[in-house]
Amino acid sequence: MAQAFDERRESQRVPCRFQVREAAVGGSFVEFQGNLALGGIYYAGLHPPVGVVVEVRFLLPGQPDEVMALGEVIRVSKEGEKFGAHLRFTEIPLESELAVARYLQGSSAT
Repeated sequence: MAQAFDERRESQRVPCRFQVREAAVGGSFVEFQGNLALGGIYYAGLHPPVGVVVEVRFLLPGQPDEVMALGEVIRVSKEGEKFGAHLRFTEIPLESELAVARYLQGSSAT
């Protein structure tokens, strides 16, 4: 089933590190390794429930400003001993979305 989900993806995914925390809970951000796509991210680690809203921060190579966005966990998958959180951006500034698009486009050229 994960393969069918991946085949629907229209955007390339690239490895990235993310700082994540639940929006309603607040507290400290926790770093996760995952991948970035135009509409959201995937990261392996904790088991956030589907529907939870999280705050995400990350840096794009060559960009001075941190990208900050809100996203909703739309699916959780089991990845060995860990879980994978599939997150769709729900709020991301236009400048950040454009920076992500440029970064992904540049990554596909290499």
